[in-house]
Amino acid sequence: MAKTRETENGSGTGREILRMVGITKRFPGITANDQIDLSLDAGEVLALLGENGAGKSSLMNVLAGLYRPDEGSIFFRGEHVQIHSPQDSMRLGIGMIHQEFMLVDTMTVAENIILGMKDLDFFPPMQEVHEKIRELSRRYSLKVEPDKFIHELSVGEQQRVEILKLVYQGADILILDEPTAVLTPQEARDLNTILGMMLAEGKSAIFITHKMDEVIEFSHKVQVLRRGKTVSVCRTRDVTPKDLARMMVGREVLFHLERDDYNPGEPRLVLDHLTLTNRTGRALLDDVSFQICEGEIFGIAGVAGNGQQELAEVITGLMPVTSGSIRLDGRDVTGNSPIQMIKSGISHIPADRGAMGVVGDMSVSDNLVMKKYRRKPMSRNGILNRSNIARFARSMIDLFRISTPTAETRVKFLSGGNIQKTILAREIDSCGGILVAAYPSRGLDVGATEAVRKNLLRQRDNQGAVLLVSEELEELLMVSDRIAVMFEGKIMGIVSAQDTDIEELGMMMAGMKKEQIV
Repeated sequence: MAKTRETENGSGTGREILRMVGITKRFPGITANDQIDLSLDAGEVLALLGENGAGKSSLMNVLAGLYRPDEGSIFFRGEHVQIHSPQDSMRLGIGMIHQEFMLVDTMTVAENIILGMKDLDFFPPMQEVHEKIRELSRRYSLKVEPDKFIHELSVGEQQRVEILKLVYQGADILILDEPTAVLTPQEARDLNTILGMMLAEGKSAIFITHKMDEVIEFSHKVQVLRRGKTVSVCRTRDVTPKDLARMMVGREVLFHLERDDYNPGEPRLVLDHLTLTNRTGRALLDDVSFQICEGEIFGIAGVAGNGQQELAEVITGLMPVTSGSIRLDGRDVTGNSPIQMIKSGISHIPADRGAMGVVGDMSVSDNLVMKKYRRKPMSRNGILNRSNIARFARSMIDLFRISTPTAETRVKFLSGGNIQKTILAREIDSCGGILVAAYPSRGLDVGATEAVRKNLLRQRDNQGAVLLVSEELEELLMVSDRIAVMFEGKIMGIVSAQDTDIEELGMMMAGMKKEQIV
C-alpha cells in the first residue's frame, strides 16, 4: 500500500480499470448498500472507510463474487461484467484477502496456492509450480518457501502466501480486509513494501481499515460510507485523520483521551508460574507470572496465536491450567468454573465473538441480558420480565450505538462490528471489578473504538482491574499503565506504557527479550 514515486502526488495512472455503478444490496430489515458508485484506476490504492454496518464488507463481497447485488452494474476495463461467484471475480483478475486467512494448515504453501485452480491437470506439475512460486517470491520479496506447511509459518508469512496466491492466479486488483491487524510493526512495513512493488507494475488495491494513519500514509483516494451510502470521495492528500473520523461518524472524535494519574491499589488478580500445555505436550502458556492491581489497566501485546487467547480463557475459567495458580483478591481460584469466575466479579470480552460471545439465533435483547436474567428486575421467581428486558436493551443499544433494525433482531443478522458492540455492552455493564478484554476494539470504527477506550479507562478510574489483550499497539500505549509482551506463550518483558514505544514492543513481539534490547 506504499505510494510509488510516480503516484505520490496523484491517484494512480489515470487509467480506470474498475467501476461499480448504483450497487444496492439488501438483507432482511436493512439495506447494506444503497446506490453506491466506486471507481479504481490502475496503480491506485483506494481506502474504504465507514462505521460498523456502513456497508464496506458487503460492497467488497459483491465485487469478490460472494454476494450478488440486487441492483447496479460492474464495469471492468470498460466492459460490463457479471460476477456470480469468486471464480468469476478471479477470472477477471480480482482477488480478496480476508482478515481471517483462508489457508489449509495441513497442506504446503504450493498446495494452498494452486488449490481450487480448475485449469490444472489432475496431477499438477509440482516442480513447475514450485519454480513459479520461487520466481514470484524473488520478484516481490515475499520470502516464502513452497514446500513448507502452513502450520509452520508465522502469521506474517501466511499473509504473504495469501498475496502470492492471488498474484500466482493473475490478480490485478487486490482487496484487503484489515491487512495489518495481525502483524507486528516490522511485518506491516514489509507488507507495504511488497504491495508498493505491485502497484508500480500497475496493479491496484482496495483496503478496508480502521487505522487512520494507514489511510493517510498508504492510500491515494478515500471513499467514506455511512449507513449504506457514500458520503465522501476525496484525495487522501487533502484530508486529515480528524477529517476522516468526522466524515465517518458525523462528529468530532478524540484521538487522545484524558485519564487520571496512575495510582494502583492492592493486587486484585495474581498469576503465579502459570503453565498450560496441549495434548501433544506443547506449552501454550509457559511459566507466566504477573499481577494486576486495582486502578490499573494491564496490557498484553503480541501477534495473534502466541498465547494471549489461552491466557484470557484460563483466567475466566474456560480452560484448566496444567500448573501454577490464579489468585483473585487473595483467594485461590485455580480451576474454578466459568460461572464461579463470573460470580467472583470477572467479565470477559472473548476473542472469538461469534463462537463464544453471542448466541446467533437469539435476539439482541436476549444476548444483552444474558448475565442479568437470573435476578430482579429482569426476572422474578424464574419468570422473565419482558418489559424490563426491552427497556434495558434499548438503553444499551443507544449507549453503545448498536446498529440493529430492532432489539428483537437475531444477532447473527448484525455486522461483525455490531456483534462486538453487543458483547461490549453486556460485559462492561455486568463487570464486578475485573474485566478481561480480548481484542475489544477489533473490527470497530473510530467512534466505537473511542467509546470502548473511554469505558476501559472508566473501569480503571473506578478502581477496577483490567486485562487488555490487543493487537493495536497505539491502543495499548494510549490506555494501558503497564504492558506485557507475549511470544510463543512466554512473557518477553513487562514495561511501563509511559517508558516504552512501538519499536521496543515490536522487537519483543518478534521474540526478543527485554533485557536483550539495547
